[in-house]
Amino acid sequence: MRIAILSRNSKLYSTRRLVEAAEQRGHEAIVLDHLKCSVTSEIGNPQIFYNGKEVKDINAIIPRIGNSVTMYGTAIVRQFEMQKVFSANSSLAIVRARDKLRSIQILSRHHIGIPKTVFANHAKDINNLISLIDGPPVVIKLLEGTQGIGVVLAETRKAAKSVVEAFHGLKADILVQEFIKEADGADIRAFVVNGKVVGAMKRQGAEGEFRSNLHRGGTSSAVKLSSAERKAAVAAAKAMGLSVAGVDLLQSSRGPLILEVNSSPGLEGIETALKKDIATRIIQFVEKGTEKRIKVDKVGA
Repeated sequence: MRIAILSRNSKLYSTRRLVEAAEQRGHEAIVLDHLKCSVTSEIGNPQIFYNGKEVKDINAIIPRIGNSVTMYGTAIVRQFEMQKVFSANSSLAIVRARDKLRSIQILSRHHIGIPKTVFANHAKDINNLISLIDGPPVVIKLLEGTQGIGVVLAETRKAAKSVVEAFHGLKADILVQEFIKEADGADIRAFVVNGKVVGAMKRQGAEGEFRSNLHRGGTSSAVKLSSAERKAAVAAAKAMGLSVAGVDLLQSSRGPLILEVNSSPGLEGIETALKKDIATRIIQFVEKGTEKRIKVDKVGA
């Protein structure tokens, strides 16, 4: 089988591990920088070109689309989908997961636990917004933020108003969420593949830091999920339509609360913490998905 990893950098840990896992299982793995891909569209003939040469004979793709290039990256994923190439995550699911507000609304609609969240387009009413979520303190998030960037803890109404006014002054869209004190600066990343949690780690923020992201200096360790946490992680990935997902959740006094569902979760942190081969689990899922796609296509032919 010929598998394409859509990634901007072939040297990244996650990309390298996926290539290694694919090759160890006897597949040919190639890395395509999606920003170097171009597409042509005409009736019944969707084509993809890479560095000027047509990309052919791809059986499956694993998208590793960065947040800043979501629109272009998912356009390339869609073109592969039009060619009936199996994708580990669909273009629609990736777009859905990247929109923080849409994600919160989807999770809410599916009755999945989330921190109470407010979204508004006016800063003058910040006092009322804070009251709606029983603050302060409150967490203020940029809709376009990643890896903990653009996430601010405001411990007073005055601080919250200043942050909101500053973000609005930059024409940035934000969410205001309740602060879960009992989480104590930690969250859990559950890695879901094909409807099952294949590993989970607890991420603890650095001293004095409420954000637990490893990119912000946090540490990670293996953790065993409760039944409720496992069900919440699987339900969140399913609600977003993601087959491969990193589900971030908080442990609260009212049960697990989903923070985010990531469509391109990194492998380094979780494989290092768990000493577990997550990359191979993804490749095994891709194998099954591709086989199923081929059978469906044959029946429909």
